[in-house]
Amino acid sequence: MDDPVDYFETERWTLGVIGLGYVGLPLAITATARGLPVVGFDVDAERAAALMAGHSPVEDVSDAALAAAVAAGAVFTADAQRLTEADALVIAVPSPLGRNRQPDLSFIQSAAATVASVVGPGRLVSLESTTYPGTTEDILVPAVTAGGLALDDDVWVAFSPERVSPGDAMKTGEIPKLVGGVTPRSTDVAAAAYRRIVDNVHPVSTARTAEMAKLLENTYRAVNIGLVNEMAQLAHELDIDIWEVIEAAATKPFGFQPFYPGPGVGGHCIPLDPQYLAWRAREANFSTRFIDTAEQINTRMPRYNAERIADVLNRRGLPVFGTPVLGVGIAYKPNVADDRESASLDVLSELRHRGAEVAVLDPLVGDARIRHHGFEPVEPGDDLSRFAVAAVLCDHDVIDYAGLAAAVPVVFDARGAYRSRRLSAANVVTL
Repeated sequence: MDDPVDYFETERWTLGVIGLGYVGLPLAITATARGLPVVGFDVDAERAAALMAGHSPVEDVSDAALAAAVAAGAVFTADAQRLTEADALVIAVPSPLGRNRQPDLSFIQSAAATVASVVGPGRLVSLESTTYPGTTEDILVPAVTAGGLALDDDVWVAFSPERVSPGDAMKTGEIPKLVGGVTPRSTDVAAAAYRRIVDNVHPVSTARTAEMAKLLENTYRAVNIGLVNEMAQLAHELDIDIWEVIEAAATKPFGFQPFYPGPGVGGHCIPLDPQYLAWRAREANFSTRFIDTAEQINTRMPRYNAERIADVLNRRGLPVFGTPVLGVGIAYKPNVADDRESASLDVLSELRHRGAEVAVLDPLVGDARIRHHGFEPVEPGDDLSRFAVAAVLCDHDVIDYAGLAAAVPVVFDARGAYRSRRLSAANVVTL
């Protein structure tokens, strides 16, 4: 390959994707739609077979879009050797926290070993999994070069953080992509490749910069959510409506971005990513005080919400123990079926621990997942009058909020669902 930048800019090269979840699968579908051959690899053979049959496990990829990709030649497989056909290998595997909230790099390490077994000359390798600064250099570069390939001559290595927001209108190809190589040449090659897949590529000087930028994005959100969660508690003590306060402050056209309180933080990014940065900081003997304080506030919010619900019951002369409570929404964000790391579940688990008889209404998450968490599922058309309180913990648009308020004696609204929808009911208590 005389000029890898020109090759990735102009030729019909093949993309290999390692990990076919909520990041890897949309990337594969987008690349196929933009004319690139794709080989997608996942260690889960059943998932790979389901994908080839046109059954998408990812909400943001429809069965129709998946079927179109397969018809166009996309291959989804559990055979890692098929990745030898790829010119660029993208790693999009989970990067969770361990039991003691330390980074769990086992998925990234396993993917790096897979890359080492299939990579050859003329290949680009990019890591998209969120991780601490230095991971791409420390783990991926040694794996790629272990067989004798020379960095910048035979192979190029970069980090390009995933930026997906399940359920949102903006899709993979429309979201600006950060790209940072472990060398300037790797940055140029990776940027050329990603320009074939997404509309806007923003190169940065190093892989460490790109890794740090991703962590800053979600740490910014975690810290500001922690701030507004603390403000919500203070506003309650001062008998002030926090939702009106935020709405008023948001009229300022500069210097303010609204964040909203709730049952806590959930999902695959905000509860986890700042802890990668905090862990790396501790290794450098640096204290991340904002991150630590925000985490303390956010992880305390489920119990605070449970205490507020208990107060609502007490004012009606009811104990928590033995009282039927309806949880409305257990996904981590509105209008998705994803309940990973959901703070709503923590609220309901706390109430159940205190003896409440908890049931859940969430048409998107569905009965199977509700039962998986040990709660009784409730259908939208069921009689809700048996519940003493309904707690809106995730405000899906499919919920009939007016009907909910009419059916139960009191609604605890942790999400501002009634205010945002301009609904009024005398029996709604807000966080």
